[in-house]
Amino acid sequence: YKYWFHIETHQSYFKSSNKIYDVKKIKEISLLLSYICQMTKNLDKKGLKSIVDNYDLYFIDLWGVIHNGIEIFKSSIEVLNELTKLDKEYILLTNAPRPNANVRIFIEKMGMDKKISTKIYTSGEAALDYLIANFKEKKFFHIGPSRDFSLFKTFEKNKINDLNEAEYLLCSGLFDVQDKELSFYKKLLAAHFKKIMVCTNPDLIVERGKVREFCAGSVAKVFEELGGKVEYFGKPYPKVYNQATNLINRKVLCIGDNLNTDIRGANFQNFSSLLISNGIHREEINQDKITNLFKRYDVTVDFLQSNLKW
Repeated sequence: YKYWFHIETHQSYFKSSNKIYDVKKIKEISLLLSYICQMTKNLDKKGLKSIVDNYDLYFIDLWGVIHNGIEIFKSSIEVLNELTKLDKEYILLTNAPRPNANVRIFIEKMGMDKKISTKIYTSGEAALDYLIANFKEKKFFHIGPSRDFSLFKTFEKNKINDLNEAEYLLCSGLFDVQDKELSFYKKLLAAHFKKIMVCTNPDLIVERGKVREFCAGSVAKVFEELGGKVEYFGKPYPKVYNQATNLINRKVLCIGDNLNTDIRGANFQNFSSLLISNGIHREEINQDKITNLFKRYDVTVDFLQSNLKW
């Protein structure tokens, strides 16, 4: 299990979401101690139940862990039911660019019980709170599919179609008719990099069944490469965890299939992490040693499972 050390360092990180977080000093020490004190433990044989007593709060990713966009994984639902029996709190924390209510409807149509779906907290919900507080009366240009319109329903009157007149950009994904190539967005945004972009889903890609799709994070990355400033909402950025629930004096385990968001978010917060290997990194894991993959993504992983199982 993870060994805990208290280290006094200068903590000037997490200044703003458009900058690379200054975690170098803390991260170097954390990585060193991780290599010395632990190795990633595979839970395929013993299951999550073997470590369940060590934590009282679980952040569990939806897409890639609970479902694949088409069907729900039964073994994952068993885990959620067992956590409930043990009175363990869990949050189904997802980088979905829509309000909680819309994602709950989507997941319930796949067969999820309403008692479980109430545990969902989305990056869209986190962004919505910020937008209402800071940008409610400002004109914006929306980049994303029409299914995401629910995100700004309360201030839809401020949506404009002329990018030149927009005061900020709201990116929830890719346009329905321009969802295959990022070069379109490079051309579209090239003259507008001085505007601020609010990104409601930091994920770069997602798998719908066996088909990979670009997410809002990919467009935001293009915008940053042009010199633009992006405000991100969702994993791995710290704010979303605090918005989702109370973190004070909690022993936290983050479960997900994405090293860039789920695992990096856990590392930033100094939470324990469990990687689901049969997810978005499946092909990379098959082609390379798992330890090499962790080094390449510059993350530490405490536990590993092929699929989430009790």
